[in-house]
Amino acid sequence: MQPRKGSALLRNIILFVCYGIIMALYVWYTSPNRVPEAYQGTAADPATFYTANQLHDSEQLNAARNWIFFMSGPWEWLIYFILLTSGLARQWRQLLESYRWPIYIRFPLYVLFVNAAAFLLYFPLRVVSFKLSKAYGISTQPVLSWLRDKLVEFSVGYVTMLIVSAFAFWMISRGGRWWLKLWLISVPFTLFMMYVQPVIIDPLYNKFSTLSDQRLEQQILDLADKADIPAHRVYEVAMSDKTNAMNAYVNGIGSSLRIVLWDTTLKKLTEQEILLIMAHEMGHYVMNHLEWSAVGAVGSSLVLMVIGGWLFQFIVRKRGEQWGIRSLSDMTALPLILLILSILSFVSLPVSNYISRQAEASADHYAMELIGSAEGSITMNQKMSVVVLSDVNPPLLVKWFRDSHPSDMERIIDAEQFDRERGK
Repeated sequence: MQPRKGSALLRNIILFVCYGIIMALYVWYTSPNRVPEAYQGTAADPATFYTANQLHDSEQLNAARNWIFFMSGPWEWLIYFILLTSGLARQWRQLLESYRWPIYIRFPLYVLFVNAAAFLLYFPLRVVSFKLSKAYGISTQPVLSWLRDKLVEFSVGYVTMLIVSAFAFWMISRGGRWWLKLWLISVPFTLFMMYVQPVIIDPLYNKFSTLSDQRLEQQILDLADKADIPAHRVYEVAMSDKTNAMNAYVNGIGSSLRIVLWDTTLKKLTEQEILLIMAHEMGHYVMNHLEWSAVGAVGSSLVLMVIGGWLFQFIVRKRGEQWGIRSLSDMTALPLILLILSILSFVSLPVSNYISRQAEASADHYAMELIGSAEGSITMNQKMSVVVLSDVNPPLLVKWFRDSHPSDMERIIDAEQFDRERGK
């Protein structure tokens, strides 16, 4: 039995290394930050708004961060697989049982062990990503501040995982169509998390305040009124002590709805460019993208429950005894559940990203329609691209698996087309 465990683990490590080499070759040879010949020399060509050094840095950085992205999923899977095949998951359960503590003490500790192991073993990838961002002048965050954010992330993740997994195992132990019951309960939980995200979770990471530029706030609110959006306040979030990147967003549902601008956006973009960004975010609200996002989350969770539930039961039947999983509701199965969910989430990225890109493109068009012009859109996308050294025309696999927004090249081309159609 032991040699089989060792050979299975070795085989998966070899597969992981081979995959890493293949992906390294792919991202290296597909990240030159170039556009098709038809757009060379136009506003969509990075050669017209990047310096030679920036083009070189962009090529190096995008190859590195795309590789990190494609390694992150399999890295996480390998962690959970090792916990199962090495016997650690079983040994932790046995250790806690040996103390004869009640389940309400053993289970939180077990979840903590699994969560901490996954967090620590995944941590090297986070460190590499952070150091890359610092090296290329994108991140401005001090190390201690970054570590604090990671600890907050771990704490929030642990509490969420504890609540969800405790309820899931309890539901599984009751038998029947437990996957359907779990999905039904996940619906109000998903809506609750969307509601509390901007008012409870986001402030744990960053400082929010009312917009410092009152004249600009009034212009944004006037724009919101024109779009028939019931907004009464625009929030500014302090991000300049963490990053040079720029962003703005609308999130929350109902009374927790917030229009938020990063302070880096306020400092680096013109008034017209900021209003275009705000109009874009308002487009998400007007076209009910937040509600559709909730519907999508609920629908995808049902698919996840059906496929994941079947896989979970199948694998426990085939490998449960070997891995020390005594039943479907045995806490030892937690790494297996996380492994299945992580794989299914990764596999579904092309679909979810495609839907997201369509929504973002429609919000771009809405913004230009609301303002009546694409003026500022080209320079805005160029500035936002340069500051993070993005690849304006990412390769196919990166677009499928990583990009939830249209490429900078596509957005610039769309803006030019908008003005051409209106004779500007």
